[in-house]
Amino acid sequence: MQDKGIPPGLGGAAPALPTRTLRRILAAGSIVVPGVTDALSARLVERAGFPAAYVTGAGLANSVFGLPDVGLVSRTELVEQVGRIREACRLPLIVDADTGFGGPLSVMRSVYQLERAGASAVQIEDQQDPKRCGHFEGQRLVTPPEMAEKIEAAARARSNPDLMVIARTDARNVMGLAEAISRAEAYLAAGADALFVEAPRSEAELAVVGSAFPGVPLVANLVEGGKTPLLPTARLEELGFRIILRASLLLRSMVSAAREALARLAADEADPAIEDRMISWGERQELVMLDEFDSLADDIRTERGGTV
Repeated sequence: MQDKGIPPGLGGAAPALPTRTLRRILAAGSIVVPGVTDALSARLVERAGFPAAYVTGAGLANSVFGLPDVGLVSRTELVEQVGRIREACRLPLIVDADTGFGGPLSVMRSVYQLERAGASAVQIEDQQDPKRCGHFEGQRLVTPPEMAEKIEAAARARSNPDLMVIARTDARNVMGLAEAISRAEAYLAAGADALFVEAPRSEAELAVVGSAFPGVPLVANLVEGGKTPLLPTARLEELGFRIILRASLLLRSMVSAAREALARLAADEADPAIEDRMISWGERQELVMLDEFDSLADDIRTERGGTV
């Protein structure tokens, strides 16, 4: 809820920022961060009690545009979606900004706009454009000095020192784990606040990454069916990881449920299991805060002494 009792999206104060910064949350231990693609999925994550949400580039491309994760979403489209998500929830938002949408100056522009839209952390990767999902094949990398310039630019662009810059390297898939660690070291020296070595192949490789960066917030990206093993959070924390992404879990679960519902409808429109597997009408309206909007309309009507 915003200031003066005005629900999200109707004016009043700017969208509320998180009451706890991502830095403070991470200082207390590891966190599991589900991926979100829109305002409704972000609100579901918030209601489920998770401490942060991950605005997934792959999920946004898939769900909003019906596109694969091959670098087709623009900065403007991402910034607009982050703004919508920020209006709907108060969780810290880790935003996947792909390659930063260009060179150092473009990265600065991206960080500037994403911070204003409500990002708590901005993730930038060392791929060339067009980028590809880290669990695909065929990535092409920029040089370490090029990426280091982007990280330095990102750190310089933020106005809020609590905004975190996350440097991701996809070198494991292209050049091996040793190169990935070497690149991550360079990005840390350039000013990254957290490191994301994408797609380690085993628990042993995760352990190598963790031991290379003691005390540094590390990201583990657990993709069901992907390249990295799905280890328990407690074990990943032991290995040194603080941000445990489950970027595709919510989107893929929602698609699975929708596909099942449509199949049941196609087979038998009277199948009682269709309604049984839905949230209720009341739950739907509560999720989008209908009572709060109706209450505000009633207050305005009463103050004016008439009808709205």
